[in-house]
Amino acid sequence: MGADADKVFKALAAPERRLLLDRLRKDNGQTLGQLCEHLAMTRQAVTKHLKLLEEANLVAAIWRGREKLHYLNPMPIHEISERWICKYERGRVRALAELKAKLEKETDG
Repeated sequence: MGADADKVFKALAAPERRLLLDRLRKDNGQTLGQLCEHLAMTRQAVTKHLKLLEEANLVAAIWRGREKLHYLNPMPIHEISERWICKYERGRVRALAELKAKLEKETDG
């Protein structure tokens, strides 16, 4: 995951880019104009942020005629979750299952 993970973390570091991802999560497949609505950023700034999100593979752009539609790609975030979060959750879930089994034995016994 190496360099790809670095790009993802760098892209997620900026609150403006996280806001764009949130907007795409709510309404996927938006044009640049739609993404710019109600934002305190210039069109050029949004374009720059989208470029970094695309380079990190967090956003995929598809041309439909003259419109460029932007779509959220959740896979890089999922991969980070699998690598950095789920690994630690397994231990907690196992500990909770063992605690539940122990409590059930005590209650039945």
